[in-house]
Amino acid sequence: MAAKVKAGAAPYTAGYAKLTANRHAQSGWSANPQAAVYRGSGFPQNYRALYNDVHAAYQNALRYHVGGDTAHADTAVAILNAWSGKLSRLEGSADRFLAAGLYGYQFANAAELVRDHGDFDLDRFQKMLLDVFPPLSESFLADHNGAVVTNYWPNWDLCALACVMATGIFCDDRAQADQAVEYFENGDGMGSVEHAIPVMHDDGLAEWVEAGRDQGHALLGVGLMGTVCEMAWNQGIDLYGYADSRFLKGAQYVAKWSLGGDVPYTPNTREKGAVHGWSGQETAAEVASADPAMTRPIWAMIANHYTKRRGLSASYLTRAAAKAAPEGGGGNYGPNSGGYDQLGFGTLAYTRDRVAGGAGAAGGAGATPGAEPSASASGGGAGGSEPRPQGAAATQSAAASTAVGSDLAATGSEEAVGWAAAAGVTAVAGGLLMLRRRGRGTQ
Repeated sequence: MAAKVKAGAAPYTAGYAKLTANRHAQSGWSANPQAAVYRGSGFPQNYRALYNDVHAAYQNALRYHVGGDTAHADTAVAILNAWSGKLSRLEGSADRFLAAGLYGYQFANAAELVRDHGDFDLDRFQKMLLDVFPPLSESFLADHNGAVVTNYWPNWDLCALACVMATGIFCDDRAQADQAVEYFENGDGMGSVEHAIPVMHDDGLAEWVEAGRDQGHALLGVGLMGTVCEMAWNQGIDLYGYADSRFLKGAQYVAKWSLGGDVPYTPNTREKGAVHGWSGQETAAEVASADPAMTRPIWAMIANHYTKRRGLSASYLTRAAAKAAPEGGGGNYGPNSGGYDQLGFGTLAYTRDRVAGGAGAAGGAGATPGAEPSASASGGGAGGSEPRPQGAAATQSAAASTAVGSDLAATGSEEAVGWAAAAGVTAVAGGLLMLRRRGRGTQ
């Protein structure tokens, strides 16, 4: 990213300009740490202080890596140190689980970018993360706040998964990261991949169940699942390709629908209520209305993975990414919490060259850092024909069964139109964020 911005290469320059213009990305940002953060109930309702500071830390850290000005690294470290020296708990209604999931994964990713800074109190920050955030997320995944397992829509599970995975990776807790992988593949809640994307169609699209709720939450869910997949990929685990690339098909569905296209929807009835308490049912009978003007900074990361790393064509993803470019981050999508649910800046962070030679699966523990993984010999679901190695850094050789160059959604413009021409995007190498693997012996 730094080299491409210095060379004036598109679309990096546009993405970087979006970053530098954001008020959160300015050096000297003053942190506002709290001992207890409340979301949903309790006093004070101060969770805005947390999400604004998390995004300021991330944006300053990212700006340092691209622009090289150490004042931004110093600012990020000062924010992170201030919070690790004060925050001790999250409180509130059920929304405290959302706070733990969203801000836990974001905090870990911000801290990863400055973990080697001489003034960063790494040990204290790791302790704060582990004490405050994943306990709530793990509790939610285990008992769903005392509710029946389908009471909460997929984004609740997915933000918890993102937190458990991110904090496990950042704190080098392999078993914790493995919990998130196992739940993504086999969890009982609506956030596991086959529950979030329950119905497959012959045209290569797969229904995102929360499209029967509303567009905003469906976009949130896709962005969170992409975040989980990206962090796993950077540890050598291919959740992007799990179950015959089910996430690709679900993301394509949401992209087409969000662009104004017609999509099918199978009525979904789920149980609601508390275990041994009140109960009921709710049916999402049809796909909700979608506003093509609504956007979130979620598409560049997903589109670049499937079309650049894997060499697949995915016209709806590429068109959605082109429409959203250049992606911003927290502060660019309104003042409310929904505008801070993703770290963003995907145009800057995830644009990359298309891999020569076709689709590739995630590299294993011995993969060359920075090299694109080679193609997997196995197809279909997780692990292919061989047993899956243990540990979060193990290779999961789940290659997409779709032939390179074929479009999973046959209608719509092809990649050259939807991606390059519509956005003016040139083929340039991309950066790896979302908790990169630091070495063979760690996460």
